[in-house]
Amino acid sequence: MNDEALLIKSALDGDSSSFGVLVERYQNRLMNCVLSVISDTEEAEDVIQESFIQAYVKLDTFQQNSQFFTWLYRIAFNNALSRRRRRKTGTSLDQAREAGGSEPTARIETPDHRMLQSENIQHVRDALARLSDDHRIILNLREMEDMAYDDIAATLNISIGTVRSRLSRARNALKEQLERQGDWSDV
Repeated sequence: MNDEALLIKSALDGDSSSFGVLVERYQNRLMNCVLSVISDTEEAEDVIQESFIQAYVKLDTFQQNSQFFTWLYRIAFNNALSRRRRRKTGTSLDQAREAGGSEPTARIETPDHRMLQSENIQHVRDALARLSDDHRIILNLREMEDMAYDDIAATLNISIGTVRSRLSRARNALKEQLERQGDWSDV
């Protein structure tokens, strides 16, 4: 039995501190995922808190044949979509990225390099903001969260074939958006 399974068993046996370890382990990773759906940091924090509470209450329904994070992500993803539907106001991916912190910087710290890097990041952000929610979310799960195809399928409740085709279409759509903004043959 792995560490995660032991923590889940202990939490099911009434040790809430074990669940606290799981919260600490996954809260930052979950924040990045929720921010891809809801761009407001405070709302994302609320969604994450609601999701952990819901996961704790329903922990006995978790079937340990999948990863705990996949199950937890699905709860948070559904809560984030519900929150966004209730809010019904559009926000940009730029706001989500700004709320989530700064982008990593390269080791080369010349002013020209930093300016070009900032411009490139902004181009990618603009292109991502123009994508559909389905495309932006699947790119986030695969490219930023490095989720396996079967985990993405379980999280989004779609088949692996749909994951593959949607991911391919999302990458093509992102490439098209970047090409519209200028010469992006290097990206």
